[in-house]
Amino acid sequence: MNKPTNLDVCEKHCLHLDRVEQVRGGMLDDRVAEGLAEIFGLLGDRTRVRILHALSLGELCVCDISAVLGTTSSAVSHQLRLLRTAKLIKSRKEGKNVFYTLDDEHVRQLFAQGLDHVLER
Repeated sequence: MNKPTNLDVCEKHCLHLDRVEQVRGGMLDDRVAEGLAEIFGLLGDRTRVRILHALSLGELCVCDISAVLGTTSSAVSHQLRLLRTAKLIKSRKEGKNVFYTLDDEHVRQLFAQGLDHVLER
């Protein structure tokens, strides 16, 4: 763990009660914080990020995603299950194929903003 720098700690302990109370009143409850942590945890895997990026470009079936990523359908299927459970993607069946897309505009925006942030560096 990194040693704190002068920027990481106050030189003199103090409390700004008005700020503390304002922020405390807007804090997430534990259930919501857990859900958000789960989403960001899922985004912490390079394969899942690549799947989300592929789906941000268009609807794809498992075979298509496997071809795009250069990996097995089995590996993709496992990641899709995790993303679907977290409601980051949705599926629809067409004949014998299952097609995937991002779940909604919120997911598209979350991904796009994260990508914009990374590309700014």
